[in-house]
Amino acid sequence: MANTKSAIKRVKIAERNRLRNKSYKSAVKTLMKKYLSAVETYTANPTPELQQEVQQHMAAAYSKIDKAVKTGVLHRNNGARKKSRLAKKLKQFETATSTAE
Repeated sequence: MANTKSAIKRVKIAERNRLRNKSYKSAVKTLMKKYLSAVETYTANPTPELQQEVQQHMAAAYSKIDKAVKTGVLHRNNGARKKSRLAKKLKQFETATSTAE
């Protein structure tokens, strides 16, 4: 256990930061999963309502990723990679449907 005041303070700060980081990372993963499931639903049955839902999930995921990068929870390249992968999933479906027509 820490003996000095500064060491005690660092332990408290480290715990606070750990909980914040865990919260952001968990939220990012959850929003990414919701987006991916919305894309799968949309690919099975493309309707304007489902497309709107996909866009909402994408905006929410992008926003949370950007906030995590801004607070230093994620590295900016990690955030960019996550956003790129989300966009790629939707793009794959859109190109598949446009070539099929």
